[in-house]
Amino acid sequence: MISKKMQEQIQSSSVIRAMFEEGKRLAELYGAENVFDFSLGNPNVEPPDEVNKAILEILNADNLMSIHGYMNNSGYEEVRAAIAKSINDKFSTDFTHKNILMTVGAAGGLNVIFKTLLNPQDEVITFAPFFGEYRNYVKNHEGELVIISPNTTDFQPNLEEFKEKITSKTKAVIINSPNNPTGVIYSEETIIKLSKILTEKQKEFGTDIYLVSDEPYRELAYDNAEVPYLSKYYANTIIGYSFSKSLSLPGERIGYLVISDQAADFENIVSAANIANRILGYVNAPSLFQRVVAKCLDVKVDIDTYNKNRELLYKALLSYGYQCIKPEGAFYMFVKTPIENDVEFCNLANKKNILIVPGTAFGCPGYVRIAYCVAYKTIENALPGFKALIEEIK
Repeated sequence: MISKKMQEQIQSSSVIRAMFEEGKRLAELYGAENVFDFSLGNPNVEPPDEVNKAILEILNADNLMSIHGYMNNSGYEEVRAAIAKSINDKFSTDFTHKNILMTVGAAGGLNVIFKTLLNPQDEVITFAPFFGEYRNYVKNHEGELVIISPNTTDFQPNLEEFKEKITSKTKAVIINSPNNPTGVIYSEETIIKLSKILTEKQKEFGTDIYLVSDEPYRELAYDNAEVPYLSKYYANTIIGYSFSKSLSLPGERIGYLVISDQAADFENIVSAANIANRILGYVNAPSLFQRVVAKCLDVKVDIDTYNKNRELLYKALLSYGYQCIKPEGAFYMFVKTPIENDVEFCNLANKKNILIVPGTAFGCPGYVRIAYCVAYKTIENALPGFKALIEEIK
């Protein structure tokens, strides 16, 4: 018999993944062109041409075992050095390869850093709405997730409640900007205030509190919006990055952690994170794609496609009577449901072959997430269903 912990996991399996499977079932029944699946953040924009060129160039090298073999658990030193230089050039930081640890995507990186930092019952704070898997990542390492209730006015973090909920057990705070599911970018003003609160609370409790920034959507920002680079505002910062969205490579599972020299106990954190990378079973990040991304650090997907989708969906939904704020980044729209029960609303949408995710999954009932990283035609064809849905409810 499986473990009790996994029995619980089966019962609370990801709503998003369940929707994805439902989409495949409906496509078999009604045809893929008649099913409008907005459930999963799976990029529909192809990777840049430079990615395929880099793959072929690397595979044409003389010594393939230098590509496919083991390396330091942190990853190839030259890859890490290239990433550090790229970050420095963009954000005026001063990182070296020693600050970079290559990971199996952002999710792998978060598990590595929580394995590194958390003792049983240590608390990790996050702000609703949040990526639901944070619950599992923290629980994997015997921590306790503390959730700050959402600020549904503009979806900037609720800092008053945050200040009240920091305790002597608080070990880390995880933020996600641009945010999944809202598309909101946390402003510089917000980051400055948040950093000040953390600095004051560290002094009050005599503890170290680490700010973990989950940044797979950093490169997907619209209208020239800027995403603050957190290590410039708070010393105890650790940044998790993924190329899943910036290069449309979600299945390749490649990302990295940036651990600031200014972070308390830096040397031990780096050593422990290397060990965590190994003993969690990752061993090292995928070798081929470490070399691929190193050649593509100045490349990113064309976000004009996502922006075109964003404009179409946002304007149409508002014209039908839906309420939502306009996303500043990522490729999600977080829409207030016209009925109180967001799960019921998703079920009603499902009957029109529209698959969306209830806000309850993100710790924010009364909303739904629409992933608009789909074909433009899919949005066009789904709009009559969205319109009919709100008209029937009203």
